[in-house]
Amino acid sequence: MRKSLYIKFVISYLILAFIGFFAVSMFGSSMVHNHLDSVYSTSLYQEATNIAQNQASKYYREQASLESVAQNLETLSKYQNVEIWLISKKGEILLNTASDSDDNKLTVIEDFNPGHSNGTYYQTGTFFNMFSTEHLSVMVPVTSQLNIQGYVAIHLPESVILNQQNQIMNIIYSLILIILLIMLCILLVFSFMVYQPLRKIIAGADAFASGNLKYNIPVHTNDEMGTLAVTLNYMSDELDKVNEYQRKFVANVSHDFRSPLTSIKGYTEAILDGTIPVEIQDKYLNIVVYETDRLYKLTESLLTLNDIDEKGRMLDFCDFDINAVVKSTAATFEGTCRKKRISIELFLTGQTLYVNADMGKIQQVLYNLIDNAIKFSSAESTIKIETSLKHETIFVSVKDSGCGIPKDSLNKIWDRFYKIDSSRGKDRKGTGLGLSIVKEIIRSHNQHINVISTEGVGTEFIFTLARTEEGNRPV
Repeated sequence: MRKSLYIKFVISYLILAFIGFFAVSMFGSSMVHNHLDSVYSTSLYQEATNIAQNQASKYYREQASLESVAQNLETLSKYQNVEIWLISKKGEILLNTASDSDDNKLTVIEDFNPGHSNGTYYQTGTFFNMFSTEHLSVMVPVTSQLNIQGYVAIHLPESVILNQQNQIMNIIYSLILIILLIMLCILLVFSFMVYQPLRKIIAGADAFASGNLKYNIPVHTNDEMGTLAVTLNYMSDELDKVNEYQRKFVANVSHDFRSPLTSIKGYTEAILDGTIPVEIQDKYLNIVVYETDRLYKLTESLLTLNDIDEKGRMLDFCDFDINAVVKSTAATFEGTCRKKRISIELFLTGQTLYVNADMGKIQQVLYNLIDNAIKFSSAESTIKIETSLKHETIFVSVKDSGCGIPKDSLNKIWDRFYKIDSSRGKDRKGTGLGLSIVKEIIRSHNQHINVISTEGVGTEFIFTLARTEEGNRPV
């Protein structure tokens, strides 16, 4: 089963949060405690040194009484929440700011031996078992004439340090909690801005893969996710259009192939089994030839469309005289025009007018447009073909005076297999691919073609070609 990316992020977040709290709980407390011990011991040692050099030394030099020294030290001890002791070399506590100064009985510290620390001593413990709880103690010797007279000891309860430690750890835990909340917000924003749109896009891709090209991904943000969703929706719409076109294409090709094939099969079977008498077989054989010719033209048109669908890869560009091509193409319809009593008039600019294009494909464009004009022109009418030059662009026009194209059909005439109602004129049987071929050829040349038509007046097709420098050479 595929694990969600969002679930992975959530699991990672929970693991990191647990590891963070565990690491801080395990190592943070001891590190903070050690740091506080170091800071307090340094501060107390400096204070003890200062007392030893001033108040305590005055006492041993008999410049101050023990009572006056005690009064000064009691104020200091209350302010710093410590006990200050003045200790003799024998371990007798001469002064204790935490006890009654009127008590004449001296307390002696058993096993008192500060010598191993070279005259200075600080530790965490009960200070030679003098306390029932842990204390941070520092001890500084009082010297006079290079002799040690006694010691100044300052004791700070570990509870004070633990209280400070807890306050700092609470601050640290609060900061971690704030950071985790910020990370949680980031995770929620990620879910809203990235994960949810991504899930919708994945659902859309799955829908497209299963063939549901009408599915629309409901992501409408103005970021990369929104752009991706719009792109995929556009892709699905285009693929749906292609599929629809393919379905219509197959249906139209099947229909246009079925009709002549049905006629050919029916008439040939009738001739073979004697249903059609020998004396009239020529008539039906001509129909078979006509239908066969329709199939041939349809096949040729499909092959042509397949070639030009390659968007210009099959084009053979060269410089040629468009006027000469117009003349030669129009001449091929001389017999057809004579039968229908239609005349073709040419209005050509200059003796020569050179263009750069695929001459064979442009001949086919002219052939299809002229053939189309003849089909929709009545007898005794005129077809006008004109070339003109405007702003280095050559315009070619084929205009008839036939029945015209209905407005609702103007945008459809370029569709493959589209045919205008055959009842609107004679000789209208075609493949429905002629104008599609024209459109694709002109588009593959990166040029344009337009149509102007009025019902009952006529139709004019105008397409453009790129003029070549060859057009400036002398005749």
